[in-house]
Amino acid sequence: MNSLLQTLFFTNVLRKAVYKIPTVGDDSSRSVAFALQRVFFDLQFSEKPVATKKLTKSFGWETLDSFMQHDVQEFLRVLLDKLENKMKGTLVEGTVPKLFEGKMTSFIKCKNVNCSSTRVETFYDIQLSVKGKNNIYESFKDYISTETLDGENKYDAGEHGLQEAEKGVRFDEFPPVLHLHLMRFQYDPQSDASVKFNDRFEFYEEINLDPYLQEIPQIPAHYTLHAVLVHSGDNHGGHYVVFINPKGDGKWCKFDDDVVSRCRKKEAIEYNFGGKEDAPYLARRATSAYMLIYIQTSQLKYVLQDVTENDIPADLYERINEEMRYEMAIAGSKYKGR
Repeated sequence: MNSLLQTLFFTNVLRKAVYKIPTVGDDSSRSVAFALQRVFFDLQFSEKPVATKKLTKSFGWETLDSFMQHDVQEFLRVLLDKLENKMKGTLVEGTVPKLFEGKMTSFIKCKNVNCSSTRVETFYDIQLSVKGKNNIYESFKDYISTETLDGENKYDAGEHGLQEAEKGVRFDEFPPVLHLHLMRFQYDPQSDASVKFNDRFEFYEEINLDPYLQEIPQIPAHYTLHAVLVHSGDNHGGHYVVFINPKGDGKWCKFDDDVVSRCRKKEAIEYNFGGKEDAPYLARRATSAYMLIYIQTSQLKYVLQDVTENDIPADLYERINEEMRYEMAIAGSKYKGR
């Protein structure tokens, strides 16, 4: 969760919109929007590591057990959904879909008769297969590969009866901020358990996704890598860090809980391909990327625009400062009590 919050904080246009959500009168222990405003505020101005307890409490995830049941993809979806709902009817309505929503068409097309079915769907993230794939392009190719429905698995084409058909998806539009989940953790039928695939899987600082769209877009689907979320360990646990390229200019930082440091591009990208080759000292524990965040290159300036104190509404600024004064007073009285 910490890794993901760091990436959302550095998605500057989202941070600006979150500050502008009206939360006056919200119960501070139950309002996800206010809890996130507070986390972002503290990350922006505090010199100390920021606590996230109030945010998890606002989700209703108060125990470690309830928290362990949710993976990063689910956490992201729940958070964006809550923000999207809270933004409705406000100045920042529509920010979440504008940034994160893509469109795809799923289809079934009969081979021998003129019958097809299509459905347009929206997505906020894409799950890419890692097992048996060498790199991100192979995963995208696999994603849009078609499956043949034949034999016992024929398609029921209504008046045409059971028919051989092709089934698949086509991407119509990728969003400005693209969240890619690499399927490192999957069920293994042989061991009847979830296992981590640490196979080598390459991804790149810049990618072009034009070939995976139904039609060539007016603005190229050219993307720049903004964040790499990394897991070291196995499916039973481990350590999470995130590498972020805050300004999209190739200058990377490593966020390891409360320690933030500059790092080389190689440490952020190549060292997290997984596998055994080129593995540095880190690979004594299976270390690999499990989520990638790309920003459309043409949208970098917009998404990563500066955020200043002036972007925080006065009433929110005052409320957070009042809460901080109260917390300091409580802490002071506890200290005196000792």
